[in-house]
Parts: sequence; structure tokens; C-alpha cells
Amino acid sequence: MERIIILDFGSQVTQVIGRRVRELNVYCEIFPFNKFPFENAETKSIPKDVKGVIFSGSPYSVRDAGSPFADVNDFVGKLPILGICYGAQLIAQNGGGLVEASQTREYGRAELTVANPSEAIFKDVPQKSQVWMSHGDSITRLPEGAELIASTPTVKNAAYKIPSRGIYAFQFHPEVFHTQFGGIMLRNFVMGVCGCKGDWTTESFIETTVKQLKEKLGEDEVILGLSGGVDSSVAAVLLNKAIGQRLHCIFVDNGLLRKNEFEDVMAQYKGMGLNVIGVRAADRFLEALKGISEPEKKRKAIGKTFIEVFDAEAQKITNAKWLAQGTIYPDVIESSSVKGPSATIKSHHNVGGLPEKMNLKIVEPLRSLFKDEVRRTGRALGIKRELISRHPFPGPGLGIRVLGEVTAEKLQILKEADAIFINNLRTYMTELPPASNGYAAEEYTGSKNLIPLYDAIWQAGTILLPVRSVGVMGDERTYEYTIALRAVVSNDGMTADWVHLPYDFLAKVSNEIINKVKGVNRVCYDISSKPPATIEWE
Repeated sequence: MERIIILDFGSQVTQVIGRRVRELNVYCEIFPFNKFPFENAETKSIPKDVKGVIFSGSPYSVRDAGSPFADVNDFVGKLPILGICYGAQLIAQNGGGLVEASQTREYGRAELTVANPSEAIFKDVPQKSQVWMSHGDSITRLPEGAELIASTPTVKNAAYKIPSRGIYAFQFHPEVFHTQFGGIMLRNFVMGVCGCKGDWTTESFIETTVKQLKEKLGEDEVILGLSGGVDSSVAAVLLNKAIGQRLHCIFVDNGLLRKNEFEDVMAQYKGMGLNVIGVRAADRFLEALKGISEPEKKRKAIGKTFIEVFDAEAQKITNAKWLAQGTIYPDVIESSSVKGPSATIKSHHNVGGLPEKMNLKIVEPLRSLFKDEVRRTGRALGIKRELISRHPFPGPGLGIRVLGEVTAEKLQILKEADAIFINNLRTYMTELPPASNGYAAEEYTGSKNLIPLYDAIWQAGTILLPVRSVGVMGDERTYEYTIALRAVVSNDGMTADWVHLPYDFLAKVSNEIINKVKGVNRVCYDISSKPPATIEWE
């Protein structure tokens, strides 16, 4: 299998580069800038399946002491290289060029003018097009042997190449949506310069993964913690395809799921051929959360209780050697970033300590996939759309959507309000959004029909605020809770924009919640984007 390697220097959009390369049906992997997967660390030999390397952007300046560094000479003559933003400046500085602080930070849209329209990297790109800049430094002198290939009105050396060294470099970001022909530029590098064939497909992934799982697991028994979400469901079906009934799935009802979710999800798993054990443990989780208000302490309490409940059920399964998890590629990247924006994995992505406690080995069949690729895999495996199209849901569930201490009363209020919001999203019809807005849009490509609002967004939920306010119902004064609604669009959850929900929709939901949910007299809508606000409030 052919690979493109992306070296991450800490850019917030490094994952986007990976996604754009994957869209070309070319497999790619992201490594910290100092962790290139050489076959031999001493000789710096390149694995034969690696066809090219991309240097990402970075929040750092190449002029700063201690800034991230990778030696370009490790790859020259062995692989084609593409430097993006910081990557372009790093290559320039270390090749005899000059990088200086810009008089003004160059951020936002700019018009790129291509010097030579026949240039291979700009094949099928107009001579003038829009690109996206985001840097505080500029290359004021090109490195030795470099040729200028594109400029903007404010950035003369916007793109260059070093033909003798197989290097291309952009001071703009081709991976982001705002660069009009960025996808074509990346295609020209990956397919043209690197010569990749583009034969990494969903079907080939399934075939290869099932074969690898059979070889790896042999006749061993495997335990998987199901959550009802997309990742664990797809992981379960892949494993079932490989080892059948030797896979034992455990679905724990922690009481922090959405209204009727445990029953609904268990019903969905019927007929899928999965060996699923349902465990009700809501009271135990509520007891563990008693008196705890601090968000991270709540996460730890939920995680600890889950381990105890899961372990007790797993002990009933004999000869289990493996614990399967629905880890996906963004989790892997976040847990291994060096000097990147996300230095450590969030505590709710996976339950730490479980494999060690149970003395089991880990198997993660989806660890190489992005979220949208997981969904495509699920569709190819024939999993019901109701499961595949589900919004992401936090591991601690409603435990981090009840702000402050979690009680049975607050959970009941939140579940009722949340059910009203989600049900209305499923029934309200809207026009198809742009393909970049919402994971489900690709299913409707080419369709002019209206789609459910639920399918047009990435994630939605309700939050119960630890705030009571005065209201009037009938002739009586009330002093009750406030509910916040949250809905965002995103490609992978790393960044997100709030959804401009229609006023008539918001009015209907607000009215229904206030009239039907006892204990709530005020509804607000969160219009914050990520960054700086996170998707979840805790």
C-alpha cells in the first residue's frame, strides 16, 4: 500500500491535509515532526511504500530558538517534498534562504498569480485564484537553487520549487476550504509528482483489515465495549466479520445516555449478528457522581465506575485475550502530537486503565480512519443508517452536559429537553448544505431534495445550566432552570462553527421545552465557534 507521510509541526489544520490526501484514495499518516518512520534510524532509510513527505504549518516561527525542526536532507534525493507555510519557511531557511518577520501579519484570503501556467504543481489551476494565508513571517530570499513559481500582491515568494532536490513549497495553505484550487494542487503533488495510484478505497480497507484481524486474533476471544455510537458499532461489525461469535460486546447503561437510548440501541443491534450483553448500572454511576461538580473529577468518576462495571461483566467471559476499542485516527494523532495544539488525549476518548486491569491486549481496527471514513466503512458493511448517521456523543454522556453536580432530578430534566431538541432536528426539513458542512452531506450529493436538519449538522445537544432565573407562567412567578441548545457543523470535530438554526425552528423548540419540561423556564442558543469555545461545555 502506498503512503504519503505528513510531518506535523503543530498546525491546527494538519489533520485537514491528511483528509484531503485521503480524499484522493491515497493512504497517508501523520507523525510528529521528529518521528518520521524510518526503516533504520541510523541510516535514515525510507520505507519502500512511502512515496512523498509533506511538512505542515505551525504556530511557531522558524526564527525562534527551539522551534520544531526536521532535517530536509534526510529526504532529498529519496522522496518528493512539499512544504506548507512553516514547512516552506523551514526548507527556505535551511537551504540558504532568508525568513523575516512580516510588517503586518498576513492572514486571510489573497489572490495567487501563477508565474508559469505549465508548472506541474499548478496543472488545472487558473493563473489567478484565491488562496488562504496565515503567517507572521515571510520568505524574503529564496533558498539556493529555488525558482519562484507563484506570488500574491503582498507575498512575492508565495510558492517556489527546487527542481534539483524534488521540493515544492507554498507559503499559503492548500488544504483549507478557502483555497479554491488547493485540492487540485495537492492532487498534483500526490498523484503527479509522487506518482501515487489512488487505489486505497473503503472496500480495500475492509478486505485488508478483516484479513489482518483474522491473522492477529486467531482463535482468541475478544471483548468490546459498545457505546451505541458510530465508532464502536463499525468496529464491532468489522471484528464480527473476522472472528464471528468469538467477539463479546458489552453495552453499559450508565444512566447518562439520552432518553430511551439504551433500549433503542439494543433494539438496533438485534439482527446484526452481534453477541451483545446489556448491563444496567445507572444507580451505581449516580452514586459515584454524588457531590462532585468539577468537570475533570466527574469524568474520572464516570471512567472509574465504568471500569468496575465493565470488568465485573467481562470476568464472566472465559478465555478472553483481547480488548477491542473504537479508537479512530484523530485520537491517535492527539495522543502523539509533539509541540502540537493537542498534547494529550482527552480523558473521555478511551477509558484509561481498563486493559491493564483486565490484563488484556488491545486491538483497534479503526485507528487509521477519520470519522467520515468510519461512516463510509459502516455503509459499505451494510450497517443501518440510523446507527451510521448518529451524531458524536461524549464518552461521559449527559454527565458533562449537566453543569455542576449531577442528580437524578437534573438528568430527568435534561433528558426530556434533549429529546425535544433532537426529535425536532430529525423532523425539520432544510436545504442541502455545502459538502463541507456536515458529515452526512456526501450521502445527498447531487440531490435537490430537502433533508432533515439533523443530517445537515455535525453534532447537537442540550446543556442544563446551574442557573435559575425568574419567569412567569400563568399568574405565577417561577424560579427555574435554564437550558442551552448547542448545534455545530464540522468535518472532524477539531474545529467547528455554530449552526444558524432557523428562527421558526428555535421558537418551536423553545416553546415546546418550556411548556412540556417541568423545571425549565428559559432556553438559550449557544452561538460560539470552536475555537475558542469547545463543542462541549465541560
